[in-house]
Amino acid sequence: MHFKPADFLDLSQTEHLALFENVEKVWDVLPEIEVYLKFRLKPAILGQVIGKPFISDQVYLGEGTVVEPGAYICGPAWIGKNCKIRHGAYIRENVIVGDGCVLGNSCEFKNCVLLNEAEIPHFSYVGDSVLGYRSHLAAGVILSNLRLDQKNVVVRHTGERVDTGLRKFGAIVGDRAQIGCQSVLNPGSLIGRDAHIFPGTIWSGFLAEGGVGKNKL
Repeated sequence: MHFKPADFLDLSQTEHLALFENVEKVWDVLPEIEVYLKFRLKPAILGQVIGKPFISDQVYLGEGTVVEPGAYICGPAWIGKNCKIRHGAYIRENVIVGDGCVLGNSCEFKNCVLLNEAEIPHFSYVGDSVLGYRSHLAAGVILSNLRLDQKNVVVRHTGERVDTGLRKFGAIVGDRAQIGCQSVLNPGSLIGRDAHIFPGTIWSGFLAEGGVGKNKL
């Protein structure tokens, strides 16, 4: 396993292909988000803003995107077309959102990339992570991004431990993967395409494409 972006993500499902051009390991994209936005973001509000959500001057909203009252978009943030930013969504710094995504109530986003049609509708935390095309986090899913000892995050695969060099790294969730309600993905989790994690699971490490993850009873 080489952990390349294409091993987990359909990069035709993002207009930000350039972000991944020089990325060897998929998690290497995370430190690149800030610089990418610094030089490429051109703030504009092309979508519909309902009521008075907070939107900073470092935000791009695509056509057809709807931002509901009570949302807070700090930025820098680049949000694509036809998204739903629901009441209570908290979008912090360095967030890139594709087209047709749902960012829901009481969900917090920070230094992350969402490919097209990713859905995070209720009570979740997404920090220092990448979510693939049509991936879905059910209610209460947490992508934990910091070890308790604050050492570098490692990726565990087939008995090996790969040091990512990152102090903060949540998860890579592949295309169409489904993460069940109230699950927690520990730092450095890699979830393959079309994988499923059962509700209430505490997960660490790698889950292969099409795999099923659950806690042992």
